[in-house]
Formats: sequence, C-alpha cells, structure tokens
Amino acid sequence: MSEERLPGGIRMETGGSFPLGTDSMVLADFAAFSPGSRVADLGCGCGTLGLLLLAGEPSLRVTGVELDGAAARLARENAARSALEGRLSVVEGDLRAYRTLLPANGFDGAIANPPYYPEGSGRASERHPAARGERTCPLPELCRCAAWLLRFGGSFFIVHKPERLADLVFTLRLCRLEPKRLRLVRHHPGANASLVLMEARLGGRPGLRLENDLFLFDPDGSESAEYRRIYHLSGGST
Repeated sequence: MSEERLPGGIRMETGGSFPLGTDSMVLADFAAFSPGSRVADLGCGCGTLGLLLLAGEPSLRVTGVELDGAAARLARENAARSALEGRLSVVEGDLRAYRTLLPANGFDGAIANPPYYPEGSGRASERHPAARGERTCPLPELCRCAAWLLRFGGSFFIVHKPERLADLVFTLRLCRLEPKRLRLVRHHPGANASLVLMEARLGGRPGLRLENDLFLFDPDGSESAEYRRIYHLSGGST
C-alpha cells in the first residue's frame, strides 16, 4: 500500500493504483462549494477528491460513485481512517446507470476527474487504461449523470485536457450545463496548457469567465506561490 498525507491531517491509502495527481489537487482547489453542500464525486477512485474537499470544508457531505469494487472499498477505508464515514460515503456502481444509483436533483454540486481520452484513441491504451480511456465513463454519460443529480443552479466542476475543450463545452451544453468559469493550467509561463478546469452550472445563463492561468512553476523552475498554496507547503501565498 502507498500512503499520501493530505491537508488537515487526513491520510489516504492509494493502493498503488491511484496516486495523488496534480489534476486532483488543482481541481479540488478550483471547486467552490458552500458549507453544508451535498456533493457527488463521479468516478471517485480511492476517494481522493472527496477527502481533499473535506479537508478544506469539513461540513460538506460527499457521495462518491465508483465502478471498481477494490477502489470503492479503498475509498470507504480512507473515509474510516480519517473518521469521515459520516461525511464521505461511496456508492459502488456504474455511473452510466445513474438513474438507479443517485436521486434526481439530490445534490448541490458535483465534481469529476474523468478519463481524458476517447476509446480507441491510442492514449487510452497506455498504463491504467480504465483511468485513461472513456470505455466505462464516456464524457456524454458523465455530463448526463451530473445534470440528473444536480439541483437547478447546481455546479459541476471538471478537469480535462485542453485538446478536448471543444468536446467538453459542446457536451456540457447538450446536457443543460452552461460553462461559467474556465482556468488553464500550465507548467510554467510560456508552456502550452496541460489541463483545463471548468465550472458549469445546471440551467445557467450564457456567460463564461476566463480566469487567470495557473502556473505550477516559475520561469526558474522553482515551485510557484500558487503551487505551494495548493499543496499547503510553507511559503505559499494566502
């Protein structure tokens, strides 16, 4: 087993298959939920996003949905390890069957760090194909699931690849999820964007705010103040 230490003293076992990635860290930082919100983590893996959200706002109630039985068990164990069973629960099942798994309009928000590559694209067949390829988590089904479970006006936060941005915006809008905030993540100034952070709102009016880019490293290669803040390292900006 491999243990990660999260902010707030929370400990997380990854099982060696779900390492704590930059995408999860920046998505959890980007997401904004009101205290006491009910949040669905779609494709929760070992519970990383739920644990990160609860470290920042302990009053949230997070429900993870996970197809892989071993990952779902690990997520429950991670919740118990940090005494968060009452705040983080896990539903084992296929999110494509969302109508039988989750209540309609039952959540204030949703979050997802989904597979990035379409099935058959080549990229999806690298290491960890289930985590990379959309075979069990196609983007249209993921967005339909988010739209089903959100209350009107609820927000869906997602991280994806820049080359899928057109697909992402198109699919969100088909599901009545209006893109409202967009932030690009770059390794350093001058680098191409490596990740896209998006907030979409169910039934929202058109109007997208493009936020300042997130740079993980300064031009000299040192960790940026934003990076240090997100990772809760000393010397980060507040």
